[in-house]
Amino acid sequence: MVKNPFISVISQKKNEENRGSVEFQVFSFTTKIRRLTSHLELHKKDSSSQRGLRKILGKRQRLLAYLSKRNRGRYKELIGELNIREIKTC
Repeated sequence: MVKNPFISVISQKKNEENRGSVEFQVFSFTTKIRRLTSHLELHKKDSSSQRGLRKILGKRQRLLAYLSKRNRGRYKELIGELNIREIKTC
């Protein structure tokens, strides 16, 4: 797994700020998802980890939906910083 230098900056900045914020929660779920994904590449039949990954993905999806309804600007900024979504080109 390759570490993103931008993510470490976010973690240091957010570590001092509010850990309960939606951005920090999405960031922490994203790091867990990336760690579990790399684990599952090696251990394909680990069903417990697959279930945990699906649960974390659902939690992150709900938080992102909440953030997109409340503040669209912060949502777009967070997605851009974490490289979560594909950018649609029409």
